[in-house]
Amino acid sequence: MLSHEDNEMLCRVGPGTPMGNLMRQYWIPALLSSELPDPDCDPVRVMLLGEKLIAFRDSLGRVGLIQNHCPHRGASLFFGRNSECGLRCVYHGWQFDVYGNCIDMPNEPPESDFKNKVKAVAYPCVERGGLVWAYMGPRKTPPPLPDIEVNQLPDGECLIQPSLAECNWMQALEGEIDTSHAGFLHFGSIMPEDTQEGTFLHYTVKDRAPRYAVVDTEYGAMYGAYRPAKPGYVYWRIAHFAFPFYTQPPEGVLGHSVITNAWVPMDDNHTMAYIMIRKNKDETGRPSRLPIQGTSHKYPSMQVPMLPNTTDWFGRFRPAVNAGNDYLIDRDVQRGQDNYSGIKYLATQDRAVQESMGPIYDRSQEHLASSDTMVIRVRRRLLAAARALLEKGTVPPGVDQPEVYRNRSGGVLLPEGADWIRDTEELRKAFVEHPEIPLQQPQP
Repeated sequence: MLSHEDNEMLCRVGPGTPMGNLMRQYWIPALLSSELPDPDCDPVRVMLLGEKLIAFRDSLGRVGLIQNHCPHRGASLFFGRNSECGLRCVYHGWQFDVYGNCIDMPNEPPESDFKNKVKAVAYPCVERGGLVWAYMGPRKTPPPLPDIEVNQLPDGECLIQPSLAECNWMQALEGEIDTSHAGFLHFGSIMPEDTQEGTFLHYTVKDRAPRYAVVDTEYGAMYGAYRPAKPGYVYWRIAHFAFPFYTQPPEGVLGHSVITNAWVPMDDNHTMAYIMIRKNKDETGRPSRLPIQGTSHKYPSMQVPMLPNTTDWFGRFRPAVNAGNDYLIDRDVQRGQDNYSGIKYLATQDRAVQESMGPIYDRSQEHLASSDTMVIRVRRRLLAAARALLEKGTVPPGVDQPEVYRNRSGGVLLPEGADWIRDTEELRKAFVEHPEIPLQQPQP
């Protein structure tokens, strides 16, 4: 459990908050490049770290992220005219470029130099791997982008799935680093006899109470959840948390799985999740998601239907299956043997339990167990880094070391007694291919 004070520090991300200040040290995924498809296209409302911002692509194709309110009299720049290399407020015609400079002030006399004294808040933006990244921090020269492998794949090899979560960012992130829930929420109705021996799924449902090893790392924290496998072997699920809000879940085979998820706070009560996955190299082009072969049992669907995007602050990438329709839970299905939760979509199962805690859960009410070891470690790392920045000005982990993000996660069988860190070092390296390892799960 956390004290009320620590919970507030962990969850609040607005300007001037300790955690908000920490996050502003890093580049932040702001939106998809495809949301601004062409020069001078329609602007987009973006809520990011509690700030209302307007994203636009100018006549030269550059992306700007500028304050919502025009510095003149506060009209929203969302209604601005996007043309001639700037966003022009329709109230009085003041025009701002992607750097926040006022480049035209047509309602002032020609001899006036007032436009040179007015500047809008604008954050530097760069594009990479289908994402627009924004730097909202204090440095004149931003730090390097994190060296995240999946965000640097060739065109067509990465699948990005954005999704709005109506809860605090930490609830969403903690759901990702809690591996024991998979044996219940997702696969609780599957019995060992329903699965093929030798698959990761078989070991997961045969022993639903894995043990944990957790270590601090340069980028954040890493865990290995382990359980018995075939005779003489142990099944390990190895995953990562990286500052400030990235996770690499243990999906697929370690050495092949290339995945990073970003749990970006829009404000204290809303999160934009960016699930970034390398597609499999087989003919289907399916993304590398949870290993699901080895059984004829019915599985939760992967692709969640989405509502059409709207232009309001929380109108982007909203799941159609949500709290308003109780996530379409089917109690008859829940009572049966096919679906433990009664909720059809795998991602929706996660979203339902995370959002059901409320916008910000009061963690002083928790009763944490040994299965929460990684959750505890990540909270401590975040709180310690936020305090160090607040009290000593210590730069948080990874800000100036982009190379520490070069990691992979996944499942692996190791001999009993193996050193899980040393013996998986090569498999955990990003940008390294392993043709000697089957793409699918190892067989007995």
